[in-house]
Amino acid sequence: MRPAWSVLLLTTLIGAGQGLYLALFAARAQGRFLLIGCALVLGFLAAGLLASFFHLGRPERAWRSAAMWRTSWLSREVLALPLFMALAAAYGWTQDAAIGWLGVAACLALFVCTGMIYACLPFLQEWRTPLTVVNFILLGSASGLTLATALAAWLAPARVQGYVIAALAVGAAAYLGRLASLARNARLRPKSTLATAIGVKHPRIAQIAQGAMGGSFNTREFFHGRPREVVRAVRWALLALVFPVPALLLLAGAPLAAFLAQYAGLLAERWTFFAEAKHPQNLYYQAIS
Repeated sequence: MRPAWSVLLLTTLIGAGQGLYLALFAARAQGRFLLIGCALVLGFLAAGLLASFFHLGRPERAWRSAAMWRTSWLSREVLALPLFMALAAAYGWTQDAAIGWLGVAACLALFVCTGMIYACLPFLQEWRTPLTVVNFILLGSASGLTLATALAAWLAPARVQGYVIAALAVGAAAYLGRLASLARNARLRPKSTLATAIGVKHPRIAQIAQGAMGGSFNTREFFHGRPREVVRAVRWALLALVFPVPALLLLAGAPLAAFLAQYAGLLAERWTFFAEAKHPQNLYYQAIS
């Protein structure tokens, strides 16, 4: 699949915001620390929401995306995101525990909705696994904890050590989860063949031309179009920046640098997430004239 920057930014930004909210609530943050933290949560969520509009062909019709909430995980995400934003704002302002728990429920629901948008697709084997939802939750929580550590270093130094320990523990779990999904996807084999893709039963089929001189929507949207060297380099960036480098920076007492490095790693991780998904239609649209 083609990684769209709007979606990469949407999923990583709201994930970091969600993780930060959970980190604030779990530590029972109070006062200025909680108020500024929740404002930062809203900033990340708003930035992710803004990025998502660049993925829409008709942004003025964005409201229609919530209409299919009974059957569509995307519609449920569209509803869960503003609900979570409202609850995060209310919790930061009132610092009421009951509202905080409602925010946690909305936050987790948003994680599930975002992950299930991809995990519910049966024709994309790389995404059709519980690891997709688990990794969205763990990676978002890990980045949020690293961000909370940087925020605590500024506003609540006494909380830094606890946040560092939590960020390392959740970061390690997220890293192992992502390694598990990479290993799983490397073992997958296509369920379809070129013969089943076009409905022709013949042992030797080769595509000579697609019939479109400059490509088409299919060749642009369902394949990343990058050489193997680029894919390999991005995967190495994922492996280095999602956890090992941030962990070293956290231990060195540089939480803000750790978050920036980890966020770069999350962009690499999400790019890989889309690039490694092999759409079965590519069996037919293999080349252009």
